[in-house]
Amino acid sequence: MRRAAPRLLRLGSALSLVLLWQVAAWWWPSSLLPTPLAVLDLAVHDALHGPLLHDLGATLRRVALAFVIAMLAGSAIGILMGRRRTLDLLLDPWLMLFLNLPALVVIILAYVWFGLAESTAVLAIAVNKVPQVVLTLREGARTLEPDYQELAQSFRLGWYKRLRYVTLPQLLPYVALAARSGLSLIWKLVLVAELLGRNDGIGFELHLFFQLFNVTGILAYSLAFILVMLAIEYGLLQPLERAANRWRR
Repeated sequence: MRRAAPRLLRLGSALSLVLLWQVAAWWWPSSLLPTPLAVLDLAVHDALHGPLLHDLGATLRRVALAFVIAMLAGSAIGILMGRRRTLDLLLDPWLMLFLNLPALVVIILAYVWFGLAESTAVLAIAVNKVPQVVLTLREGARTLEPDYQELAQSFRLGWYKRLRYVTLPQLLPYVALAARSGLSLIWKLVLVAELLGRNDGIGFELHLFFQLFNVTGILAYSLAFILVMLAIEYGLLQPLERAANRWRR
């Protein structure tokens, strides 16, 4: 019963949001605020007979590619900066620069310099996320316990076993944190990149609906993508974070 309580609370909160939406639509009947049923009807129709699934797949592909690139590059740079003082001093100004550089500027400049290509969009999105991953993993690398390293050396463990049994367990909570925050940022950036320079994807469709003042379409495509992201968050990333922190207990 205790395990089911958090799920029931989340479900109750989501249902209350839908109920408030429905009441607001009844109170203010307008094409600018469609009912939840109208949004659901359009989402189902476009999933079966329209471009929703194709656009959703295109957006998810870009999210996945940018996410993997940002996590791999950011983790490697962050760990090196956390363990190498000289490298940290050299790269810290660059890190601060990219942390404060607006994502929209990076995406626009990438399109101007390299063209409206798929690879350009993915790399521009990844570049926007890398600094946050670097910042998180740098802090994680700085907190590594030297006593664990000395213990591993006293047992003459090889580099692979030290990495697997000593270093990675301590870094996994930071990797999980970077992954969770990274996914929430990347999918928003993907929509911006698609709106500015792609011919498919959820962001592209939202741009078309905006031009037509089609609020029902905006909500239908947005909610379809948000539901997929929530499924990834609750079904994959949160369990990963709990598993990463389990050893601390």
